[in-house]
Amino acid sequence: MKRSPLIIVLILSLPLLIRAQELSIQSNILYWTTTTPNVTIEYGFTDKLSLNVLGSYNPWQYGSREENKKLKHWLVQPELRLWNCERNVGSFWGFHLQGGAFNAGGVKLPLRIWQGLKDNRYEGYFLGGGVSYGYQWILSPRWNLEATFGFGYSYIHYKQYECRRCGEYIGNGHHHYFGPTRIGVSIVYLVK
Repeated sequence: MKRSPLIIVLILSLPLLIRAQELSIQSNILYWTTTTPNVTIEYGFTDKLSLNVLGSYNPWQYGSREENKKLKHWLVQPELRLWNCERNVGSFWGFHLQGGAFNAGGVKLPLRIWQGLKDNRYEGYFLGGGVSYGYQWILSPRWNLEATFGFGYSYIHYKQYECRRCGEYIGNGHHHYFGPTRIGVSIVYLVK
């Protein structure tokens, strides 16, 4: 219990320890095209090292209630970034982890990704990680544009149901996914 006051003091002093120029806020435009609201907070530790944490949430159902088409999910993806030259300018390499949950069905994804999703509904979670490469262009003193691509692995555990609303339980399973784990074109606001 003696540690409680120390922890409270550290939490309250955190805003004093973080200098504004070390913080940026981003949003991935590609996620918005799939109706997935998202926000990323990035904190710079040094001129060449930063921590980027993405959070996204898609609560929507598409079409009628009877069709039950949905890609509901949430995702948290922290990434440690090593900048080649200077933070928030030019290229970087990232090492990310990811985790989230989903409830999806009745939709056809491009590139033959998860073909059973058209005829069934899946609920579950995923965990994984990967490596990414990206580049940031300066648009103005406070605004940047970023493009990033990551490749990695995800373990996906799911329960499968018939696609119709409140469909019958079919079974459960898991999938080992290797492929793109981070794709983005983001607008970046540098807090100063």
